[in-house]
Amino acid sequence: MILITDGGSTKCDWIVLDDTGKKIGEKIRTKGLNPAILSEKKLKKIIGKNEELMLMKENVTHVFFYGAGCGTEKPKGMLKHVLQTLFLNAHIEVEEDTMAAVRACINSDDEAAVVCILGTGSNCSYYDGNTLHQRVKSLGYTVMDDASGNSYGRQLLRDYYFNVMPETIKFAFEHKYNLDADYIKYNLYKQPNPNAYLANFAEFMFLNKDSDYITNLIKNGFRIFVKSMILQFEKEIEGGIPVHFAGSIAYFAKNEIEEVAKEFGFKVGNFKRRPIEGLVTYHAKRL
Repeated sequence: MILITDGGSTKCDWIVLDDTGKKIGEKIRTKGLNPAILSEKKLKKIIGKNEELMLMKENVTHVFFYGAGCGTEKPKGMLKHVLQTLFLNAHIEVEEDTMAAVRACINSDDEAAVVCILGTGSNCSYYDGNTLHQRVKSLGYTVMDDASGNSYGRQLLRDYYFNVMPETIKFAFEHKYNLDADYIKYNLYKQPNPNAYLANFAEFMFLNKDSDYITNLIKNGFRIFVKSMILQFEKEIEGGIPVHFAGSIAYFAKNEIEEVAKEFGFKVGNFKRRPIEGLVTYHAKRL
């Protein structure tokens, strides 16, 4: 029995395969499992309280975990240790979420591509057909994560409180969310996963895309991401190497991304809302 996991900061999807690569049952979902943010105790609690996972733990032979916060050795090692203590008979592999996006987006194993993640957080890497290359280490949502859900959520809150948001949009925003200042600060500074809390506001953009304010907000956020992240690989994309995108923000902002891509002159490739389906195909072929 094989577990393939796509772990974000907000949620974590698990798919179970049998030894032939056939899916068993429906997708299992837990809370997010970002080891750069959560403690070892919290990670273990989230996984351990899921009855479906615990019922099968003795029979799991492999766990392939791809997750946010797994790009550096310390949090990656901590999560691997947690998984090993729960799935005692399994071979455990933990990779960063960028590798999940690569394996889900590319059209062939040896395809060179720039692959971006725009979900709760954001990232960008170059895959040369064999090895993943990153030229900027992520410092997380408080410093980086341009064009991510938490970045757009932060901008929406700022625009609301600084009275930049148009009145009609402001009215709709007030009726969708609790915007009491004390409530917001409680969630930002006294609750776990403030990045996921901020990302919840990003849904508002895609419910109000007929507004010029929202369209410009999306495009401006993505322009910042292009300059800070994608253009790290300017030489690589000059020859026509595609730029693929994974994550919900990218999926729902596809039109705006394609328009900004034309401004900067790079080729847009595939969009994958949830990389996990591509990962199932990838690993099933290798059984």
